[in-house]
Amino acid sequence: MKHLGATDSADVLVVGAGLAGLHTATLLARQGHDVVLAERRASPASAIRTTGIFVRKTLDDFPLPPDCLGPPIRRVLLYPPNLRRPVSLVSARDEYRVGDMGPLYTEAAAVAAASGVRIALGTRYVGREGGAFHLAGRDGSTTLRARFVVGADGARSRVAQDLGLDRNHRLLVGAEEVFALSGSGEEPPTFHCVLDPSYAPGYLAWVVNDGRHAHVGVAGYAERFPDGLRRAMERFSASAPGLTGVTRPEAVERRGGPIPVGGVLRRISCADGLLVGDAAGAVSPLTAGGLDPCLRLSEHAAAVLDAALRTADRQVLRAYDGAALRADFRGRLLLRGALARLRTPTAAGAAFPLLRTPLGNAVATRVLFGDRSFRTPAAG
Repeated sequence: MKHLGATDSADVLVVGAGLAGLHTATLLARQGHDVVLAERRASPASAIRTTGIFVRKTLDDFPLPPDCLGPPIRRVLLYPPNLRRPVSLVSARDEYRVGDMGPLYTEAAAVAAASGVRIALGTRYVGREGGAFHLAGRDGSTTLRARFVVGADGARSRVAQDLGLDRNHRLLVGAEEVFALSGSGEEPPTFHCVLDPSYAPGYLAWVVNDGRHAHVGVAGYAERFPDGLRRAMERFSASAPGLTGVTRPEAVERRGGPIPVGGVLRRISCADGLLVGDAAGAVSPLTAGGLDPCLRLSEHAAAVLDAALRTADRQVLRAYDGAALRADFRGRLLLRGALARLRTPTAAGAAFPLLRTPLGNAVATRVLFGDRSFRTPAAG
């Protein structure tokens, strides 16, 4: 951790030390820019929110530390509300790996620091006043003058508000329990998805069992949980599939938080800065997967900021245009609307005969095992 003075300066202030913020900061520092990363948590490994599912394209294209990844997953089971006769999808390739997110964040922070990023942990972003940004840390307050600011501060971004950029309004809320497993288990690593609005209104309940850890969770629209998110989590956890023979420990890690599902926001940059990750809405509207788009959008953000810093031309940030990126989400936004309209277990169950047809099976396979990834244009 770096100590900041009462007044300080930098080329770029990055707010938030999730994967998006860490990756953007690291890339900029490697280009020779002075980067300060402010993170309100005392450790990047604390208060984890994401399940940490990495898809094959991410694993192919980004150098993630192998010792922070669980075993590969090729099998997905899709369950109707009665949990009978799941639709089985099995890929010939390794499709998913679940990250051990605490060590992975710690490693990413170490890489950022080694690249020259000045990381200020336990430091909260307070607000902006002209070209100055106010931070509050355990050792006091800092007024930081930065040429640009990057909002990597989550789905309800304060940076977006201060820059007058778009903010997420279409949100799910999720909760998850994570615990270690002992033994090899009775099945291959499997991703179990349950389509039941009584557990997860407008989304899915899930169990990821990769043989090392189990992730049990629910998510949906906050106002549509019949008896609240916590109670839905308790009910699903008591009957969740994929845990045959598993003894659940008394102490489990609990995660949760908002998930933006409206696609990339239209206005994600201005002359003074830009947004990345959840703050930019860089999350799949259908699957709510955000790790692949957050890393890819962060690379685009770093390239645009590098060009702006080198040319001293703030208009370069116009190339960072969320409206131009939304086309990648058009199909999944339509499917998000269809999933949101399944309001009863009966309606959800009625979708399964379609999933069992060759066409329905092909669509599910493409969504879950497809080769497409989030595309970004080159910086101009």
